[in-house]
Amino acid sequence: MENYTKTFTQIISKELNLPERGVENTLALLAQGCTIPFISRYRKERTGMLDEVQVAAIADMGEKLAETAKRKETIIKTITEQGKLTQELGRRIDGCWNATELEDLYLPFKPKRRTRAQAARERGLEPLADIIAAQRETNVAAAASRFVKGDVASGAEAIKGAQDIIAERISEDERTRSIVRGEFRRSAVITSKVAKAKAATDEAAKYSDYFDFSEPLHRCAPHRLLAMRRGEAEGVLRISISADGEEYGRRVRRLFVKGSGACQSLVGEAARDALKRLVEPSMETEFAAAAKERADEEAIKVFATNLRQLLLAAPLGQKRVMGIDPGFRTGCKVVCLDAQGNLLHHEAIFPHPPLGRRQEAQARLESMARQYGTEAIAIGNGTAGRETEAFVRSLHLADGVRIYTVSEDGASVYSASKAARDEFPTEDVTVRGAVSIARRLMDPLAELVKIDPKSIGVGQYQHDVDQTKLKKSLDQTVESCVNSVGVNLNTASSHLLTYVSGLGPTLAQNIVDYRKANGPFRSRTELKKVARLGPAAYEQCAGFLRIPGAGNPLDNTAVHPESYKIVERMAADAGCSVAQLIASPEKRKAIDLKRYTTPTVGMPTLTDIMHELDKPGRDPRGKAEEFEFDPNVTSMDNLAEGMELPGIVTNITNFGAFVDIGVHHDGLVHISQMADRYVADPTEVVKLHEHVRVRVTEVDRKRGRISLSMKGIMRK
Repeated sequence: MENYTKTFTQIISKELNLPERGVENTLALLAQGCTIPFISRYRKERTGMLDEVQVAAIADMGEKLAETAKRKETIIKTITEQGKLTQELGRRIDGCWNATELEDLYLPFKPKRRTRAQAARERGLEPLADIIAAQRETNVAAAASRFVKGDVASGAEAIKGAQDIIAERISEDERTRSIVRGEFRRSAVITSKVAKAKAATDEAAKYSDYFDFSEPLHRCAPHRLLAMRRGEAEGVLRISISADGEEYGRRVRRLFVKGSGACQSLVGEAARDALKRLVEPSMETEFAAAAKERADEEAIKVFATNLRQLLLAAPLGQKRVMGIDPGFRTGCKVVCLDAQGNLLHHEAIFPHPPLGRRQEAQARLESMARQYGTEAIAIGNGTAGRETEAFVRSLHLADGVRIYTVSEDGASVYSASKAARDEFPTEDVTVRGAVSIARRLMDPLAELVKIDPKSIGVGQYQHDVDQTKLKKSLDQTVESCVNSVGVNLNTASSHLLTYVSGLGPTLAQNIVDYRKANGPFRSRTELKKVARLGPAAYEQCAGFLRIPGAGNPLDNTAVHPESYKIVERMAADAGCSVAQLIASPEKRKAIDLKRYTTPTVGMPTLTDIMHELDKPGRDPRGKAEEFEFDPNVTSMDNLAEGMELPGIVTNITNFGAFVDIGVHHDGLVHISQMADRYVADPTEVVKLHEHVRVRVTEVDRKRGRISLSMKGIMRK
């Protein structure tokens, strides 16, 4: 692919509106195996200060162009083997980087299943097709009679076979496809109808909005398209995409029909057949796929945005936490953890019906809180969550013990996973789930990386989108979050270390094994002793790993080891140690950064170093906030229109946000009800797990739907 480096750079630069030099250097760094977080954080001089989103976009486009280049090689090889590659065709293929246009060029030469046209050719009718297509023959019947032989029984049959050949030629002509594609692009309409056999079934009811639905394809919102596609997959709906056939039909016939006469009439019929039988189905498939791809991209973007907000939720930090996985019949599973997240104790209590051993449960919880020095309590938000929260708030706990509601999404998946079994081989799934709930409060990022992102429940139609693209996007999001926060090298699990730039599962496990065998790491350079962790991996990962209390204070910062000498020189020039430089704002303020620039280290890197020295090892995620539902509202029966209630944002889609108000059914704040102004994107207004106030506007108890509004409500 080296031959295409300049071409890729120019295409990406133009498409993304980025400087060519930055794009070229970024592609080179990616080719060397550098990760997106490393490039955006430690190679700003080479990229021209491109951020992580821009670097990821360059990487994505580079991969797509590389795939197109491979496809071109296959196409050239196939046409060459047929002996049909002309100089002009080769030039056009070489210069084409649009995948759709490339396939149009290839279509006439593409091996295909046996078609009606191919059958006609095998019967020797191609010369007759040439005669009719030339439109100069006045006696078509006489011309056709010369081909009545073998398995061609009549002149009419010969003409029909010739028309099949002409129809295929017209359908494969670039101009035909361009005309029809243009009209589909302008006027395509998507239509949805209910399958009659399914119309009265319960499973069809959720798709009732699409039983007789039609709108321009370009206006069809991604969530509507994905909903219709799901209904189609379940056999409830029938979906079609069509455009103004009269308009493109006239234009195509004008291309191929010259004047009037018998031949012209036959070519016109072949053109109509080509459009109806060959081109229209092809375009419907093409536009359905393109619309699905756009909808997938939007849904994946929503999922990735939600996941980022969830992973970067404020941690409580190293506190002694009690975790409670609520339940009615099976009781509440309680775990007590130390400040490092280690399990100290677990047991079950039964404060709710049917057993209702409330006084016993109260005594046990108060005793456990005292015995294990509990500083915070994390309560799962699932079944019996509200009731358990109310019960815990009624206890006589020590001053300062704070109570938090924690999302349970994915906890059951984790509790049954290999990771959980490896960590707690002698405990059952309920204990593991409660531990996960408690640890999510302490450090959401460290705990949630153990769970498949699709199981966390913050997506929109995540099971309907392209799973390969979804996984890639979510893996990139997790990697971005982990590296933006940084990882404690001496406490991180192998799951967390896996996402650190330059590592992966094998090196992550090797680090954990080394730690077990040799004790805590004392310096970043000690990483070089880890099995299979070579210079390249060390360069990629070192800046994202932290060692609190290390001999070199820079080992607990985001300053990369390659820049340590710069900081040491700054300290020497200031007449102090590195530790003293970090501790003295006055000494740092007196530094003239221009003195430390080199051909490879510029102001971007030096500025980042100074920011890090200002707040070494800073966690960018903020602090966890306590939350309490309205104690008077515990079910939908308590709701009334006009009520203002506190809630927690549980999911964000491109049509609004779902909010938990403590009644076991999340309410929807439609995008039109999110603010007293136009809102294009719900993430402009709310964040996942944000604490908000909402107003109840409608309660549909039959369907379990709650409509909410945030209009006119003061926010923090």
